[in-house]
Amino acid sequence: MKLGLQLGYWGAQPPAGVGELVRAAEESGFDAVFTAEAWGSDAFTPLAWWGRETSRLRLGTSIVQMSGRTPTSIAMHALTLDHLSGGRVVLGMGVSGPQVVEGWYGQPFARPLARTREVVDIIRQVLAREAPVTNDGPHYPLPYRGEGSVGLGKPLKPIVHPLRPDIPIWLGAEGPKNVAQTAEIADGWLPIFYTPRSAGMYQPWLDEGFAREGARRTRADFEIAATCHLQVTDDKAGVLAALKPFVSLYMGGMGAKEQNFHKRVFERMGYADLADRVQELYLAGRKDEATALIPDDLVDDMHIVGTVGEVRERVAQWEETGVTTLLLSCRTPEEVRQVADVVPRRG
Repeated sequence: MKLGLQLGYWGAQPPAGVGELVRAAEESGFDAVFTAEAWGSDAFTPLAWWGRETSRLRLGTSIVQMSGRTPTSIAMHALTLDHLSGGRVVLGMGVSGPQVVEGWYGQPFARPLARTREVVDIIRQVLAREAPVTNDGPHYPLPYRGEGSVGLGKPLKPIVHPLRPDIPIWLGAEGPKNVAQTAEIADGWLPIFYTPRSAGMYQPWLDEGFAREGARRTRADFEIAATCHLQVTDDKAGVLAALKPFVSLYMGGMGAKEQNFHKRVFERMGYADLADRVQELYLAGRKDEATALIPDDLVDDMHIVGTVGEVRERVAQWEETGVTTLLLSCRTPEEVRQVADVVPRRG
């Protein structure tokens, strides 16, 4: 199993001690370090800042919000950082949700699958640098000829020759159509609630994408980087209890009531009635009551918690379902080193 250190995005202030975490990950054999963005810190700058002191770790975004930049701008960020890091970038992207896309970026959220396909195609054109970049799609037309155009747009190739013409692109995806498209057009997948128990639900969606004409990857060379909390402890019940507020937040408090993509994942996992009740309580401000409804077995399935032997057994279960990388949030260098000692890894 490969390990990724998930730094996430910042809170009110830049986090302290990140340099030490990243150094510990590099020294302990982690495969990659990942950053995220919401509506505060961006995903690329921290990778450039903390990644400059590494030589082996892959530098990944989990995830870049597509609506925050044009596809060519995303490609410029990726090819620049790929040069600076000697070819270590993993470009993870996702559509985010309508509250962020329309409320923060001022962009339309409609047709996220079609937009994703266009973004990926344009980025691949930029990185391939075989011809001037054009796109006939309705979401990101290149050259632009729409309202307000002066008619002088010119197809261009990047001035900089990309170090790698095929930087890995991983996509965050949750629903059946989005997961299938990810298996078709991407090099990897960043699921948010992929677990041993729910893995069977995703397999037909992935297989559909792999079977499509022109699919880039097969199951054998497609990466699945699953996020979970991994902790070695003798107090499993206590740790699971501490994780329940995060589960109730995603189940009931994220996104709009009418369109919570995370809630829909829990519904597909068989928790529809529970998710409705948790959301009702959470949005009514009764967060403690919502959290109290989260069952231990759900939290246990979503995370890897227990003794050394239990953790190793659970890691093997995750790997058997197709997971190639575990994305983990560690708070101290000691936690990083402990995880590296416990989890068997492939190179």
